[in-house]
Amino acid sequence: MARILVFGDSITYGAWDAIRGGWANRLKSFCMERELENPEFDYPVYNLGISGDNSREMVKRFEFEASQRLEEDEPIIIFAIGINDSQFVKSEDDFRVPKNEFRKNIEQLIKFSRKFSSKIVFIGLTAVDELKVNPNPWDNNKSYKNEYIEKYDFIIKSICKEKKIHFINIYEEFNKLDYKKLLEDGLHPNLEGHQKMFEIVIDFLMERGIVK
Repeated sequence: MARILVFGDSITYGAWDAIRGGWANRLKSFCMERELENPEFDYPVYNLGISGDNSREMVKRFEFEASQRLEEDEPIIIFAIGINDSQFVKSEDDFRVPKNEFRKNIEQLIKFSRKFSSKIVFIGLTAVDELKVNPNPWDNNKSYKNEYIEKYDFIIKSICKEKKIHFINIYEEFNKLDYKKLLEDGLHPNLEGHQKMFEIVIDFLMERGIVK
């Protein structure tokens, strides 16, 4: 048995997937259904996504939340964070979490994670429909743009390469598709988008033997 701890933001939490509760909860359902067929396939999934979360906030909560969910077996720790960090705040003329701080936060999350596990996975960021979220309809002071997201995604990818951490390139996979059709409000995936994220994630985990 290995517990799967999924840390993330509103996309991990499952925003806009009223049917299955998002890609992480689809992962949970998949593991539960597989366990019914084969009791040795025992991977309890914990969805630790919080809407609006960014890397700064995750660094503060990670160690405590992870430590409360440990058992004897080494957990699988999955991070899906960064799109809120890349949000540009006009009144501050800067990103919500500046790039240098973001880099340090990702490195800190890896350092903390290695206290608990060697099975660490980062999920890359998703593209947005800029016509809908630049600026944000719910806050005109803030905006998401793909050129910003790409920079933050590259930071995650480069750190994972340097630290030899698994990285799932969701941005690249979504861009192979008509990704705007996978988004509900220009930012969060719709039902099809969450399903596609789940498929990419579970295929990655199983192909590399992280989940067997």
